Formats: sequence, structure tokens, C-alpha cells
Amino acid sequence: MLQAGIVGLPNVGKSTLFNALTRSRKAEAANYPFCTIEPVRCFDNDDIVHNMGKVDPIRDIGVIETELILADIQSAEQQLDKNQKKIKSQDKDAIANVELLTRLIKHLNDGKPASSLSVNDEERTRIKSYALLSSKSVLYACNVAEEHLADPSKNPYVEAVRKHIAEQSGCEAVVICAQVEAELCDLPPNEAKDYLSALGVTDSGVSGLIRGAYKLLGLATYFTAGEKEVRAWTFRHGMTAPQCAGVIHTDFEKGFIKAEIVAYADLVKLGSVAAARDAGKYRLEGKDYLFKDGDVTVFRFAN
Repeated sequence: MLQAGIVGLPNVGKSTLFNALTRSRKAEAANYPFCTIEPVRCFDNDDIVHNMGKVDPIRDIGVIETELILADIQSAEQQLDKNQKKIKSQDKDAIANVELLTRLIKHLNDGKPASSLSVNDEERTRIKSYALLSSKSVLYACNVAEEHLADPSKNPYVEAVRKHIAEQSGCEAVVICAQVEAELCDLPPNEAKDYLSALGVTDSGVSGLIRGAYKLLGLATYFTAGEKEVRAWTFRHGMTAPQCAGVIHTDFEKGFIKAEIVAYADLVKLGSVAAARDAGKYRLEGKDYLFKDGDVTVFRFAN
């Protein structure tokens, strides 16, 4: 299961964004600090207090990064202590962990996130097992006022965030107005489309947030379509046809024979599978085929 956390300072739009993402009203949104557990605030509004007095997204990012690093130091020190006790028995795994954790703690104490530590593949796997917060990929949600949705480049806060992350790896930034997204949840699809059009945008911020997360994590989507149901399945870029079949069920991967493929754009343009086949856009692919984002497929497999 894919998981994501929303972290940040008070009154930046966490609850509102959560409600928009889940299309619910489960998180309480209020105009005072500490009502919830953040996105990056990129709007000025005298009616919504900022717990540090003024809006400064780069400062806010620094505060959150520091908090995550401090939490990781505590976690890493606990794991170091645990592994040091195992060294006496010449546990090779513990010895490797102690060496890596010692380097990691020094790196964290220098104010650097775990994600920026230079490691080899084996060490990267170990760090993943430590479940450190600062080792995660980061998607910055620049929460703007609705007047900046059509052209975020006119928002100096957004530009500051984009410049800040340009020199970092494992980071992306998207622009969203959490308040608009919350209002869209209460509208039927046709009215929501008209509302976005009036704001000068064609797509919701939540859609952009999802695309940003997929890009950051190297994920894509393929579809299966039958008479009764159309399903979307998430896979990682670089996965072969049998591996993608295994996303549905391991038996599909084991018994994989062929995959019938048509690109989503071609299917929509031509109107049907039959038309796609006549146009030469419907094809059979074997075990070495690397799935592409938007592939529509039917798997052939042996029972």
C-alpha cells in the first residue's frame, strides 16, 4: 500500500488539504494554531494567523526539515545503541549497521537530511529499513490564494520555493489552493469544471498533486477494461509486462503469456478496441515489454 504524510506548521492548510484529498470533512480546520498535526503556506491573509508572525515559506521549510532531522537523530541513536549491544557476539549485520548509523548520525547532526547521505546500494537498503523521516521523498504543496492559481509565477512565495528545491534531489513542488479544492468537493462534476474555468485553470490542484507524487516516486498507471468494470493499476516505471500482471495477482505473473496493449490516448481518439485494432494501434506484447503510463491491457495467462 502506498502511503504519504502531510506535515508542516500550523495554519498553512493541512486540514483543508486533507479534506480535499479524501473528499471528506474528517479533519477539523480552524483559525488558530495547533488544531491539527503541513503544506507550505504561500498566501497572505490577515484573517488567518501565522504562528511565526509573517508568511515565509523558506523559513517554514527549514523549520520542518530541522524537526524531521531531530526526530531522526533520536531514532538513529536508539538503533545504534541496539546494534552496539549485538556487536559483542560478532553479528556481521550489527557491525555494518553500527558503521552506517555512526556516519548517518554525524550527517544528521550537521543539519543534513538522511536522503543526502552518500551511500551504496546495500547501505541504501539499510537506511530504508531504519524508516527515517528525512530519507523520504518530499512533495511541497504551495498553498496559494485563488487569484494566483492561473499564473503561479506571479506569486513570489511560489518562486522562492521552486528556487529552493531546484538544487535538491528527491523533491517536487506543486501549486494548489486548498480552499478551492475543498469547495470543489461539494460541487457536481459539471459545476466544478465551470468553477475551475472561471478561475482560469483547466485541472484541479489535487490532480496536479497526484501527478507530482507519481513523478516523484517513479510511478505510473495502466488500465484493465472489461464489460462491467474499468480499473486503474499502479506500477513502477521499468516494470515488465509479467511484473505488471503480478500487480493484479501473483498467478497472472507466473502464468503470463502475452499482453494485449492499446494506448489510452489512441483508444479515446479512435473510440473502440475494434477501431484501434483496424488502425494498427492494438498489439500483442511479450515478457520483455516495458509497460508505459496509460497502457490499456488484457493479459493472456495460463492457469
